[in-house]
Amino acid sequence: MQKTMGDSASAPRLLARRDSALPTEKLPVILEVLPNDDYALLDSGGGEKLEQYGPYRIVRPEGQAIWQKALPEAEWRKADAIFTGDTDEEGLGRWRFPKTPLGETWPMRHDGIDYLGRFTSFRHVGVFPEQATHWDHMAGLIEKARRPVKVLNLFGYTGLASLVAAKAGAEVTHVDASKKAIGWARENQEMARLTDKPIRWICEDAMKFAEREERRGSRYDIILFDPPAYGRGPKGEVWQLFDDLPKLADLCRSILTPKPLAVVLTAYSIRASFFAIHALMRDTFAGMGGSVESGELVIREKGAGRALSTSLFSRWVSG
Repeated sequence: MQKTMGDSASAPRLLARRDSALPTEKLPVILEVLPNDDYALLDSGGGEKLEQYGPYRIVRPEGQAIWQKALPEAEWRKADAIFTGDTDEEGLGRWRFPKTPLGETWPMRHDGIDYLGRFTSFRHVGVFPEQATHWDHMAGLIEKARRPVKVLNLFGYTGLASLVAAKAGAEVTHVDASKKAIGWARENQEMARLTDKPIRWICEDAMKFAEREERRGSRYDIILFDPPAYGRGPKGEVWQLFDDLPKLADLCRSILTPKPLAVVLTAYSIRASFFAIHALMRDTFAGMGGSVESGELVIREKGAGRALSTSLFSRWVSG
């Protein structure tokens, strides 16, 4: 995908602090994805969004789209697939195909990497396009390092970030609690023709895995973690974001290499401000130098040019 990294309308503010042990702070930062041939947000409004994924035009619920639609209804009626049912972020539902019934999966591409889109009962389609700015940033760090780089992708889902890291030259460990997601990620590796790349696919609770890696002395240069607000591990482990995130952030720090590159946290579907996760990351990585930048991930509409905010993020970068 063609992406750009953008800041907010006014330049982000660098916060000078008396405590030099704390990382430099940069906020708010707005990272945006623009329309391209692989993906485009065509329109949004009235609690819905109209997206173009490769060959398909798709309508899904979008609670943040409280404004009016910009395109005429005739454009929305051209949709190939419409999600119906529970409009909650993790609500169950089904897909309706107004034209021709479509299969469960279809080929997609991101920046030259082939993968499978999939119509799931949770309205997701296997990729979060707004994450592309993080993927670009990570790939750049890996390529500029000019040394072996180890990446840990916690809550890795369908593996796009892992594939981007592997393609850039990293050794990747991908962790997700869902066997189905791990299977899908493996399919994506085959689709991407990256089976020769060093990726470990691990089905396990993220917290337990990080704890074990700490005991083993395993270390990583880049860590991505994209935790849900609530979840369960393969053995019934319960994850509550506000209760468990501080501990996991500490664990991530403890399993970094002596010369780490970055730690990236993304948070979806929570009632919080990016200031909250920014403070967590700033304090967690105190004493390590570098910088912490935080804000929102947004997708820019193709027509009206409005920005749809999708999630909060905070990332620490070593230099």
